Amino acid sequence: MKKVVLIADDSPTIRKFVAFSLTMQGMEVIAVSDGMEALEKLPQQKVDLIITDLNMPNLDGFELIKAIRENDEYQDIPIIILSSLSGSEEIERGMNSGANSYLVKPFDPKRIQYEVAKYIS
Repeated sequence: MKKVVLIADDSPTIRKFVAFSLTMQGMEVIAVSDGMEALEKLPQQKVDLIITDLNMPNLDGFELIKAIRENDEYQDIPIIILSSLSGSEEIERGMNSGANSYLVKPFDPKRIQYEVAKYIS
């Protein structure tokens, strides 16, 4: 059975790039443009891992992570932040909010595949 990865990023280019990297590894990818859309998708399909940007309209990555971590049904899903925010303050805030990994854009597709593989194989 394919592993399912949910990508929340307001950049269509990033969504396509990440989706391509992961489908090459045989994963199914659900791509959404913000945190609200991500929360709407969660009850519809079992998700094995979430990749989220931090700067998004409607519901940002920090709020998305908080909502997921507060929900008993989803709190154990691994979350990888993929953001252009590279300051130690943002990284610390992201990790403290409940993320499992923090990747900085631009990124290498091999790096994202490696990070995903750490949590789901």
